[in-house]
Amino acid sequence: MSTIPTPSVTAMQFPATSRYNGIATATLETVDGKTIIYLERRFVPSADNFALLQLHTVTQAERLDNIAAQYLGDPTAFWRICDANNAMRPEELTETLGRQLRITLPQGIPLPTNA
Repeated sequence: MSTIPTPSVTAMQFPATSRYNGIATATLETVDGKTIIYLERRFVPSADNFALLQLHTVTQAERLDNIAAQYLGDPTAFWRICDANNAMRPEELTETLGRQLRITLPQGIPLPTNA
């Protein structure tokens, strides 16, 4: 009888543009011996950590991915707008017409100063 080799357990790598880049992984051993790898909890950073570039006023039928594409050049970067506006749920940012959304630099990157 031959045994099937168990695949090695490795942590998942996320691209630099992912909201999960840099988030640590943890493992859980189940009672039946399986290893489960999961991401540790990611907290939404404070909006104070973002340098404001401009404001965007939400209009009818807008989608956050389209707003991200317009301002950030990448529709999958919608999560950056969520972070800059203290939002856990992306849909909450476009529910209210007239809401002002903060469009910012990535977290931790300051605005250039004029010398």
